[in-house]
Amino acid sequence: MDRAVGDFAEADVLVEGNTIKAIGPNLSVGEAPEIDARGCLVMPGFVDTHCHLWNTFLRGSIRGDDPARGYFPVTNLAGPLCTPEDAYNSVRFGIAQELLSGITTVNNYAHNVRSAAHADSEIKAMLEAGIRGRFSYGPAGGRTGRVNMADVARLQATWRTNPRLTIGVNLENPPPTGPIDTFIREVTEARRLGAPISLHSFANPGLYEPLQSRGFFGPDVLFIHAQGFTDQQRRILVDNGVKLSMSPVIEMPYSTVRSGYIQFDELEQLGAKLSLSIDSIGASANADFFNVMRALQFSHKQRADTKTKLLPRRIVELATIEGARTLGLDGQVGSLTPGKKADIIMVRKTDINMVPVMDPYFSLVYSGLPQNVDTVVVDGKMLVANGKLTSLDVGAVITAANSSAQRLELQMSKSLP
Repeated sequence: MDRAVGDFAEADVLVEGNTIKAIGPNLSVGEAPEIDARGCLVMPGFVDTHCHLWNTFLRGSIRGDDPARGYFPVTNLAGPLCTPEDAYNSVRFGIAQELLSGITTVNNYAHNVRSAAHADSEIKAMLEAGIRGRFSYGPAGGRTGRVNMADVARLQATWRTNPRLTIGVNLENPPPTGPIDTFIREVTEARRLGAPISLHSFANPGLYEPLQSRGFFGPDVLFIHAQGFTDQQRRILVDNGVKLSMSPVIEMPYSTVRSGYIQFDELEQLGAKLSLSIDSIGASANADFFNVMRALQFSHKQRADTKTKLLPRRIVELATIEGARTLGLDGQVGSLTPGKKADIIMVRKTDINMVPVMDPYFSLVYSGLPQNVDTVVVDGKMLVANGKLTSLDVGAVITAANSSAQRLELQMSKSLP
């Protein structure tokens, strides 16, 4: 993913500590221990720019778009019942799945932070699992929720020296009608703290001009979902450097709810800063990032109103270096570049679903599956080896998540069919 370095049919990647030191054929490394990557594609890890990890364990309770047991009815009921221990169990459960899919960085869009203990539990799970990421501190309680900025400041002070963790916020959308002063105050406070902002996108025609006049749109804002925008709204977003995260596995089936098709083509032609994300593992059913890449490919191919080609190499860029750029981490990760952190994955190209690999980008997008991920390294530490997690006890992770899920299902069953 670094065009200056280029792609190699065969090469070595030298890692010292947590940093990539050199890339090239037949490197002389003395007595350094070796990882045999023959038969594998060696590449940067995937970057998931938006995932609600707190509700991963609700996967068994959510029933697609069922009016009573869909994502929102279930999560709205489960949110107030979710304890800090439940949050820890769910985030750890979700990250285990993300690592096995080759994801090395995640924006944990935590929109059920009901107390400081909930925030601490989610961060504890992220750090223990070894993933790199942003913890985007969000409110609980629906549309009226507000972020506890004092607690955001506490977390920033606590974790500012941790190389794998950054602290941001996620905000509830501004009201579609009425004063936006409360929303702008929250934005101002987040910026005072230097906390990057994530929020679910909106296409309300009356909001863009007043928000633009109040200085809301900027490069520290990440809009989730690229749907429903007018030409003018797209231009405002792009001209102000707003970043966008596409979640095609969720966006395709819910296109009518979110005002239409994924606007990749229109945004790409404007030079928008785009990336990819899982959204909710509980709603999308798994953390398969290969499926996310395929979904974008298929949603684009489905459109009859564009002749723009979306090549697999571009999709892999969106899944890696563009994701890192979206989270402000492209100077550290997102490509195999000497001087960057060693966030590296190995994907087996000898598995039956991958053979024969002629163009690695086509194979990754059209054929790749999480079970092809052989090795995952984050910050120089091996978290997956031979397709097995080494940083987490999978049995313990499953048992804890299942216990929390069963307890909440029992409590919610009084209100759900």
